[in-house]
Amino acid sequence: MADREGVCIRHAEISDLEAMTHLYNHFVETTTVTFDIETFSTEERKSWFTQFDQTGPHQLFVAEYEGVFAGYAGSMAHRAKPAYKISVETTIYVDDRFARIGIGHMLYQRLFTALEKEDLRSVFAAVTLPNEASIRFHKSHGFTEIGTFHEIGRKFGGYHDVMWFEKRI
Repeated sequence: MADREGVCIRHAEISDLEAMTHLYNHFVETTTVTFDIETFSTEERKSWFTQFDQTGPHQLFVAEYEGVFAGYAGSMAHRAKPAYKISVETTIYVDDRFARIGIGHMLYQRLFTALEKEDLRSVFAAVTLPNEASIRFHKSHGFTEIGTFHEIGRKFGGYHDVMWFEKRI
């Protein structure tokens, strides 16, 4: 389904996993936006992929720009205990080549439209600090800051704070 000229947002398919893994590994190797410190093979990411479905609280969408994979966004379990099933956590990654053209916004819009049909109350997002662009991005989608975990992760020789956001559905 085309959302804007040249952009297609759709549910992820297993055939997208290699591109998603490649993109995620880029962020693992070069940023603190994820606290993974080792890259993954596509085979290793298959179990991660199986948590998503076409309906329900855990969905995954990909963006293509003029037929080229550009990024993905999804919703996953926030916590494993059964009472938490009404809450999800988001994940979103956009290829640097397609940053700042609205693909992240389109991915989140599609994800939240899908989640509004589900039995959910809250969507959570974590942002490693400093990251003013991600803070603005999440606030523009209705997230509010709920707190900061200080020096919760160590990567690239430094300690990093993580700010948590919540969006009520």
